[in-house]
Amino acid sequence: MAKRSFEESLERLELITEELESGNLSLEESLKKFDEGVKLADFCNQTLQEAQQKVNLLLKKNGRLQEVPFPGQADELL
Repeated sequence: MAKRSFEESLERLELITEELESGNLSLEESLKKFDEGVKLADFCNQTLQEAQQKVNLLLKKNGRLQEVPFPGQADELL
């Protein structure tokens, strides 16, 4: 799968869903589309989980939100 953004992956996943629901694909084409869809869904799920973890790292201290580096990303926040 080529490198795509979350939004592009989600759009592609929606298109694949429509194609599969149409019933106009052969069994072989359907299996290929299904496999691609599973990979896209995994990517989207992982991206959402990472975003949720980053949000969870925002801690309220002294009346302000303070961002705490996510493990392995400390240098990116500087």
